[in-house]
Amino acid sequence: MDLETVMGELEALGKERSKKMYISNGAHEPVFGVATGAMKRIAKKIKKDQALAEELYATGNYDAMYFAGIIADPKEMTKADFERWIEGAYFYMLSDYVVAVTLSEADIAQEVADQWIASGEELKMSAGWSCYCWLLGSRKDEEFSETKLDHMLQKVKDTIHDAPERTKSAMNNFVTTVGVSYVPLHERALQTAKEIGPVEMVREGKKNSVLKAADDIEKQVEKGRIGFKRKYVRC
Repeated sequence: MDLETVMGELEALGKERSKKMYISNGAHEPVFGVATGAMKRIAKKIKKDQALAEELYATGNYDAMYFAGIIADPKEMTKADFERWIEGAYFYMLSDYVVAVTLSEADIAQEVADQWIASGEELKMSAGWSCYCWLLGSRKDEEFSETKLDHMLQKVKDTIHDAPERTKSAMNNFVTTVGVSYVPLHERALQTAKEIGPVEMVREGKKNSVLKAADDIEKQVEKGRIGFKRKYVRC
């Protein structure tokens, strides 16, 4: 399938209700309002096509950019490719749920995520922390350095309350994910979450959110889900 055909199919799947929801979360025109589940039918026809993914992402259309992440081939992407994608990610649903997700399936995931976390830029930091959430929730514990993750928990504890708003959310999710999906540091993550306490996240035009990683971890303990790993990251 070529760019014009895919864009036509995406436009036909657009719904006004979904469009309004995406815009309320930070998307801006152009956007069709395609439900992510509805994209699967098109994705099955294409599977992976990195060249087409690049064309779609470059359109600036939110739905096309999201779909680009579904059909991308992360192992073909370079650091420069991911940098281009994160620079184009203008709000968190792109940075955390498209770019970070795609990066998590690349061999260079941790290296790039570490650089973004250290960048000082809100959405890059958010994507970096989010990438680790996707990684920890899908890869074997042995693939990670316990010492490194322990240091990252300390970094969250020391800086989360002063971090940019979207970064706060991703950092909070990181603590929760370590506590749930990385068994060697479950207790350490839970203790860190308790020491951090509630984290208030300011949301423009919406009621502020209060994030409580300790509560989230303890709920998963009650459900017997410690050690949870997902089979697939991308839909």
